[in-house]
Amino acid sequence: MSIAFLGPAGTFTESALRQIEPDPAHHLPVASVPAALAAVRDGRAASAVVPIENSVEGGVTATLDALAEGTELRICAEMLVPIRFALVALRPMELAQVRAVATHSHAWAQVRGWVQENMPEVEYIPASSTAAGALGLLASGESAGYDAAICSPAILAAHPELTVLADDIGDNRAAVTRFVQVAEPGEQLPERTGSDRTTLVIPLWSDRAGALLEILEQFSTRGVNLSRIESRPTGASLGDYFFSVDLDGHILDERVSEAVVGLRRICPTTRFLGSYPRAEQGVTEVEGRHTDGAFRQARDWVQQLREGR
Repeated sequence: MSIAFLGPAGTFTESALRQIEPDPAHHLPVASVPAALAAVRDGRAASAVVPIENSVEGGVTATLDALAEGTELRICAEMLVPIRFALVALRPMELAQVRAVATHSHAWAQVRGWVQENMPEVEYIPASSTAAGALGLLASGESAGYDAAICSPAILAAHPELTVLADDIGDNRAAVTRFVQVAEPGEQLPERTGSDRTTLVIPLWSDRAGALLEILEQFSTRGVNLSRIESRPTGASLGDYFFSVDLDGHILDERVSEAVVGLRRICPTTRFLGSYPRAEQGVTEVEGRHTDGAFRQARDWVQQLREGR
């Protein structure tokens, strides 16, 4: 079956998808992150690839929100894509001639410094993806409502008719975006590698002093490191939030499973989004008192006490 992704062809998401499925015959481009996840939920796609975190802008809110609601899905893999932007148009022109430019909001946030320095008067036009802005120029020409688009240079391979006005215009040339492959929950989790990530959605079960501390203690007392934590509104009412969390480790690790048990006890609607290999290399370091053996030894000791031995 197809793999849905934030399209059209030429987006950074497609570059991530090609890392796991290079055959475009299996690619299903859709217009938004919620549409990609909906394609998995209704059976039109076997999985979806969507952006989840950028090294400059942080979490991709459309993905965090869409994964937190609806039927549960599981993250089974992640990919990293270095981010580089190009300013393209239908014809050569001076930067001073560009009156409006279209791109995705996350891309715009990563080029604002360059734009302010080189095109301070330009108008920003939001696009559903970086590629959509560029393709809108090709489809509509001067009636597109903007003169140029900021996109991935990858789109130029399929559309060489686009003219590059400026290349490598990102404010941070080390920018990287993390993408995840999401599927229906399966019977078997990805195997432990020693360099794994687990993603959770944790609703703030009780809005009171110390509620967040109580959540964080479930991880700290068991030696589980959080690599990302972000709060997002649930939309139910003002002040009603959930936390999107990435932690180092696999649900099959004793320290992680114990933390999730404790978390589920105090936050009964905690959502498990998956344990999967990290794209970065390197083994997660674990202190001796937080190893699987230490947890098993302590649990066996308590069991002996309960049995009167």
